[in-house]
Amino acid sequence: MAIPKLTPATAAMILIDHQIGTLNFAKSISRDLIEANTRALARVAVALRMPIVFTSSMEDQQQGPLMPVLETIAPEAFAARVRRPGVVNCWDDDAFADACRKTGRTHFIMAGITTDVCLAPPAVSATAEGFAVTAVVDASGSPSLLTDEMAFRKMERGGVELTTTNALLAELAGNWASDAGQKIMKILGEEILSHG
Repeated sequence: MAIPKLTPATAAMILIDHQIGTLNFAKSISRDLIEANTRALARVAVALRMPIVFTSSMEDQQQGPLMPVLETIAPEAFAARVRRPGVVNCWDDDAFADACRKTGRTHFIMAGITTDVCLAPPAVSATAEGFAVTAVVDASGSPSLLTDEMAFRKMERGGVELTTTNALLAELAGNWASDAGQKIMKILGEEILSHG
């Protein structure tokens, strides 16, 4: 089944467990790249007025708090973040799933740390519920490349579309000359393309 066209009007940005501690578990992609891509996703969501849902797990444990920059980028969404008490598949946490549903959007753009534990299960669960889900794999990461590969296979079997940050932002822009395209190009340049 083809995933419906992704647009800023139909999509919500769902960022899962981008916490100071969990970032240390991601070895399949560099931490700097994950952080840059995550910042870009959050900034684009704000610029295009897309709803954002943040969630974290056990912030007072080794997972730690969410990346502090996310509070700077999206203070209201950050304050409203869903702090889970330890539920692994965040879609099984009623507060999180309800926050996603209440965005009123039919397409969820998801990224999470780690890909295998924090992203794949809710992406597959939300797809099974009838939402279109696009997983941004380079704003996510796992303990190893093999772990990532298994998570990618699980998501694809479950009907989740996989993409990268650059490809996603280009898709959201649609036309670089448009107002949205110009906003996205600026963020892309500042967060990603300017770093080697």
